[in-house]
Amino acid sequence: MADPADLDALLEQLADDERRLQLTHFTNDDALALGFALVEAARAELAPVTIDIRRGSQQLFHAALPGTSPDNDEWIKRKINVVNRFGHSSFYVGTFLRKRGKTMEEVYLLDSREFGAHGGCFPILIADVGPVGTVAVSGLPQADDHRMVVTALEGLLAAG
Repeated sequence: MADPADLDALLEQLADDERRLQLTHFTNDDALALGFALVEAARAELAPVTIDIRRGSQQLFHAALPGTSPDNDEWIKRKINVVNRFGHSSFYVGTFLRKRGKTMEEVYLLDSREFGAHGGCFPILIADVGPVGTVAVSGLPQADDHRMVVTALEGLLAAG
């Protein structure tokens, strides 16, 4: 089992990601730019990932790179369900549960076949509004999926 102090530090870092990565707007063009940035990053790393970006229930971008399978789409659906339910990144929710030594089923009565509290899905947050969508990556270890999304969101924010 992971050291609780390490999990506390990770939770604080993940909460900080959500505080820092708030946009002022999120258009279809923003989704496209974010999606292309993720594809470019994945190709540079030779990462076999599937990428999905949504505003509300509308899918604005989806790409499955070489080495992925339909399983990645299923993981993305499960991670999106977590973000939509809790308003936090799937990595945050999973870390929160790991710190407590509990599962989604035990704490929230949620079926793990429908909810995947594993890193890789992040809420699209609008400052002073809250979550309006999701950006998800599946195919790498959960911390790497999360890192890829965070790095792309940082780039989108820097671009204005």
